[in-house]
Amino acid sequence: MNTTESAGSSGNLKKYSPVKSYVLRAGRMSDAQRRSYDTLSPRYCIPAPSQGGLDIQGIFGNGNPLCVEIGFGMGVATAQIAADNPGINYLGIEVHRPGIGRLLWEIEQRNLGNIRILEYDAAEVLAGVIEDGSVTGFHVFFPDPWPKKRHHKRRLIKRPFTELLGKKLSPGGYVYMVTDWEDYARWALTELEATPNLENSYEGFAPHQEWRPETKFERKGIDKNHAVWELMFRRRR
Repeated sequence: MNTTESAGSSGNLKKYSPVKSYVLRAGRMSDAQRRSYDTLSPRYCIPAPSQGGLDIQGIFGNGNPLCVEIGFGMGVATAQIAADNPGINYLGIEVHRPGIGRLLWEIEQRNLGNIRILEYDAAEVLAGVIEDGSVTGFHVFFPDPWPKKRHHKRRLIKRPFTELLGKKLSPGGYVYMVTDWEDYARWALTELEATPNLENSYEGFAPHQEWRPETKFERKGIDKNHAVWELMFRRRR
């Protein structure tokens, strides 16, 4: 899913993610995406600090709960969720520049003030600049499944990364993952259930969360008779 340059390096990435969960590929930006990126990124894209943590309250100008989305793709669902929940701050982490441009366009069109973007590697961000216990929820929607067995080590949802997610959550905060690859879903279920600071909110897989908008990518999969698997885990109180 993530396909352009990472913005840099900070934090103890090797401790949590020795293998990248994405591949950097060239991505063509439309004129609208490029225009949005060039004109709006100074306002809505934030740099990761070289030292210290992110001042989330200063960035958003309020003390509202923080939700982090890892790999938001084209960002349409992200924008809809943020529009539906103006009392929650949303930090999107993505390195796919066309997707960032599209989300910036959505932010402008919808006049959204509760989204900020980090063009960065998610593992580095979480390890280095997000405070422990500061995140209400993590969204991970349709991450790259890395279907070949020799590539499973590249999957994002695995220990110790899931332990890092739990560490960053506030008590009762959640990790919400969605995938249309059954093998990855079962892999993630095993990894999350083995994460000491997380507990499953359901018996096995979660039912569809009605507040999550259907994405264009998801609709294409459904049209091909792909099942969608959802997981909802919470930090132990």
